[in-house]
Amino acid sequence: MAAGAFVLSLDFELIWGTQDLRGPDAFRAACERERSVVIGRLLALLEEFGISATWCVLGHLMLESCAPVGGRKHPEIVRPQHHWQRADWFEHDPCGDETSDPVFYGRSLIEQVKTCRVPQEIGCHGFSHVVFGDPGCSRETAESEVRACVEAADRLDVVMRSFAFPRNSVGHHDVLREHGFTCFRGREPAWHGGGGGAAGRLRRFGHLVDVVTARTPPVSSPRHIAGLVNVPGSMMYFPMRGGRHYIPISRRVRRMKKGIERAVQEGRVFHLWFHPTNLADETETMLDGLRMLFEEVRIRRGCGQLEVLTMGALADRVLQAQIPTTPMNLPSKEITRKPQPRRST
Repeated sequence: MAAGAFVLSLDFELIWGTQDLRGPDAFRAACERERSVVIGRLLALLEEFGISATWCVLGHLMLESCAPVGGRKHPEIVRPQHHWQRADWFEHDPCGDETSDPVFYGRSLIEQVKTCRVPQEIGCHGFSHVVFGDPGCSRETAESEVRACVEAADRLDVVMRSFAFPRNSVGHHDVLREHGFTCFRGREPAWHGGGGGAAGRLRRFGHLVDVVTARTPPVSSPRHIAGLVNVPGSMMYFPMRGGRHYIPISRRVRRMKKGIERAVQEGRVFHLWFHPTNLADETETMLDGLRMLFEEVRIRRGCGQLEVLTMGALADRVLQAQIPTTPMNLPSKEITRKPQPRRST
């Protein structure tokens, strides 16, 4: 790339991101604040600075309402067999609508995103936050999740091309490719790695160390993986929740600006991501931190050093450049196949 690039992606999931681990009430207040305050304020900030972000929306949020069919909630979804969830995956789904159960639905919020004066990309975050990279997620489960998302998006006249895996657990690339997706957010290439168990605890500790020390985040060049464009994350914008409240916002801002500087110097991509819920605690302070970052982005963009791209737009650049695909158990006849656009019905 002639200039560096800034990509912002958001995992928009409300209560679905935590209900399988903590139940439907642990973060209810934060999700209610996300609905009532955060989304509107964040969209206003994006408009002010002309930032187009990729909103990876959970499919269930797109529903107007839902109800059991034959006594079973969402029979169209093949249940995952995640070891931490012994009850039915939809145990906490109230089967209501946005009025009765607002933290489980978000169609009106998605309409706000669609009508933002600065165009925003709407991508996908799964239908019910099944963890694709976990052994408990079969191909049949992943396919049912993605299919349900595509159908819900079609009813909103939305064509999705970008995907953020729940909990950044990557899996089932072939399912995404078959449903017309062109790119996904890969896990950031951090020194502390990833995984579950002890590795997961190391990763969380490593993230904390990175923020406290304002360590320069990684930047990347997108590349083909299994017929999709991998746009790796660079860092998450940490919330000010719990013990992280004591980490000054200046550390977060300093680290993000270091990412921008590195992207400009190397002609690569700084990819920031977070959940809108991350802004629910200390909202004004967290928005101020984003404002300081966006000011830096505006300056760099104004002098031609930086572009602001959505995940989908960046993937288009890669696809148009005809960069060779990295084979990952992909038949050779499919390696050079271009993804076909999906039409709304």
